[in-house]
Amino acid sequence: MGRGDGTGRLVSATDADDSGTGILHVDMDAFYVAVAQKHDPSLRGKPVIIGAPESRSVVSSASYEARRYGVRSAMPVGQALRLCPTAIVVPPDFPRYLSASAEVMAIFRDVTPLVEPLSIDEAFLDVRGVRRLWGTPGHIARTLRARVLADTGLTCSIGVAATKHVAKMASTISKPDGLLIVRDVDTDAFLAPRPVGALWGVGPKATETLLARGIRTIGDARETPRPVLDRALGPAMGERVWNLARGIDPREVHTDRIEKSIGHEETFDSDIADRAILRTEVLRLADRVAARLRAGGWEAATVSLKLRFADFTTLTRSTTLPDPSHVGQRLGEAGHSLLDGIDLRQSVRLIGLRAERLVPAGSTGAALWDADEDWRRVDAALDTATERFGRGAITRATLLGPAPGGRTPPTNPRPEHRPPD
Repeated sequence: MGRGDGTGRLVSATDADDSGTGILHVDMDAFYVAVAQKHDPSLRGKPVIIGAPESRSVVSSASYEARRYGVRSAMPVGQALRLCPTAIVVPPDFPRYLSASAEVMAIFRDVTPLVEPLSIDEAFLDVRGVRRLWGTPGHIARTLRARVLADTGLTCSIGVAATKHVAKMASTISKPDGLLIVRDVDTDAFLAPRPVGALWGVGPKATETLLARGIRTIGDARETPRPVLDRALGPAMGERVWNLARGIDPREVHTDRIEKSIGHEETFDSDIADRAILRTEVLRLADRVAARLRAGGWEAATVSLKLRFADFTTLTRSTTLPDPSHVGQRLGEAGHSLLDGIDLRQSVRLIGLRAERLVPAGSTGAALWDADEDWRRVDAALDTATERFGRGAITRATLLGPAPGGRTPPTNPRPEHRPPD
């Protein structure tokens, strides 16, 4: 199994047999870092961390050079710098990531209309119906990697297999900048020696449960009776493991997949107990979330607020909006209402706001009058300024000025999904 730092990777020969395949999983390599390196070539070949420079923020992504020191996504930046003192910390630039993602996804859709984005930096492609146009799945994958590099300057890794699950595992093992093809008839042999935690959807707790019962590899899981898996993991997860361990994955590539939520989180340099400061931060986060909703053509029906206290206990509260919205003021007001209902029993280390239950913008119909017309003009000004001059060129007056607590830029400026590889 390949490791997150690229050691142990497996790739296929240029003439590898791809019989029985047809699903591609394309995963951009260290996407945030790669985009930063494209913008600033002096960063290439160096240990790079994407995150706020403050020690209490977390790593959004790391270059493979930094990963070899043990740096991982979601690790505190302070810890990452202790592991790799020479690392260069680069602040996140989400608009730039979105632009690069749009370029990449457009290339995918030039190859096949059956593209299912999983996140900003990865997607499934079903190429079974375009063989007469572009060739075999293996040939398509090699051509696609070359085109992505030529058109965007970014590298990707691709897994080619008969099912989505195996294709995703193959792309992970081939990283970075690799291609791994798993023939249909080789699926069992490919899966058997892999760690059971590599199964899609088997998280740390489920992995720990399986390891405690001596089920260490996917091959072990395949040999375990179904009732044993059900008792250990519950019927639903037991069925998932039983099927995936056998290479059974009937899921098709769905082109209508959408982000389930969009959110931002912020970790403070020092814990905050002042409710007024927290309300200001809620509004700041609401504006950023709303901007991404508008950029993606979505509105949110639900707003969720997340607080992590000084003792690391975490709570979330959510509310349903009267009507779906992508207006920053509306999301902020909902966040304020949620915050006002929370007993701040201790100071706050992290705050986050998330838009959920997304629907296409305008899909619920227009009202007789637009109560948010003025706020929409404000949002339009923010969007225009951001597009021309970058984030922060224009902002609300209420958000200006230093705040106690050492406010830092959001440390998780991405949709709800695993960190990019």
